Amino acid sequence: MSEFSGKPLDGITVIDLGQIYNGPYCTFLMAMAGANVIKIEPPTGDPLRRRSVVGGAALPFAMLNSNKRMVSLNLKSVRGREIFLEMVKRGDVVVENYAPSTMEKLGLGYDVLKQRNPRLIYAAGSGYGRSGPKAGYLAMDLTVQAMSGVMSTTGFPDSPPVKAGPAICDFFGGVHLFGALVAALYERTVTGTGRLVEVSMQEAVYASLSSSLGLYYGSGGKIPPRTGNRHAGLAEAPYNVYPTQDGYIAIICVSDAHWRNLTKAMGNEKLADDSRYLTLKSRVDHIDEIDEVVAGFTANYPKQELFALLSDCRVPCAPVRTLDEVVNDDHMHTRGALEWVDHPMYGRVVLPRSPLRFDGEEQIELKPSGELGRDNHQIYGEWLGYSETELARLEEEKVI
Repeated sequence: MSEFSGKPLDGITVIDLGQIYNGPYCTFLMAMAGANVIKIEPPTGDPLRRRSVVGGAALPFAMLNSNKRMVSLNLKSVRGREIFLEMVKRGDVVVENYAPSTMEKLGLGYDVLKQRNPRLIYAAGSGYGRSGPKAGYLAMDLTVQAMSGVMSTTGFPDSPPVKAGPAICDFFGGVHLFGALVAALYERTVTGTGRLVEVSMQEAVYASLSSSLGLYYGSGGKIPPRTGNRHAGLAEAPYNVYPTQDGYIAIICVSDAHWRNLTKAMGNEKLADDSRYLTLKSRVDHIDEIDEVVAGFTANYPKQELFALLSDCRVPCAPVRTLDEVVNDDHMHTRGALEWVDHPMYGRVVLPRSPLRFDGEEQIELKPSGELGRDNHQIYGEWLGYSETELARLEEEKVI
């Protein structure tokens, strides 16, 4: 069935039950690596489609579902479950990010599916995993950010906890689920059998707390304060977002050489030999003074002019850009990471490609997502071999 050739996952058929962000991002990465991804939606559609009633909120659906075949199927119906099992028998991978036990309640858990297809890789994404005392908790990106510690470390010391702007738990979970799937597919080439793999969003995001955890252990177990735009472990200085004439710029000096380069750019090289700022530890000990000095310098420049100056001096920095600037980033468009697309449902939009690059392979053409059930006749008719009469009956019975 695959239209693609020469890609790492060419010939792999993925049955995608993913919803919202977590599962769909995993399967998007698979589709962009050449897999044949069949997205199954319930009769009401992926919940992400419903956000289209809010202006612009449908864009994420378009971003995560390019290059997938889209079918509708009612898994709560007997016939729908029978059709799903037929697909499983022909497929390689099933991906879902329902609440744990949802598939078991439908009679479609891994133990059932592997009887139909022992080579099947079953990938399950969830908030807290399929076992343990929190397995049954309702999990969304916001709640996992709260539970995982992300929220407690985000924000300023004198303000309440703040969620990270991006849906980091959902997407960290999706990326790890992709990794688990690819590892299991490799194993299958050796053993000939499949397995269940699972990823908990809470576990996927834990390692990203490393700087905050360093501060926690380094203080003997005291709960560290939120650090705003400073280093989460308060182990770097300067490390902050500083004002400019027309916005902000982020600056970090990881090494002593970076600090010396910054003092040179500031026209104040004597600071590099000041005993208060001579070492990383001494700079961290005087972090407020460092930030005041740097902010006094940056406030005299427009952000782009300052970015050019500091870059020439080899100081790690970047202007704080708006989403409009990011969407139109010439670098990402030149690399093909972003592309303007005339979407059949959402009009002219910018869509991303996978960040994964495979040397020597041309990037796959972006094929936009479409309406619910767009490929029903292709999948059920051409792949499963159902007649037009049977397809009409399935539609009439609201199975598809």
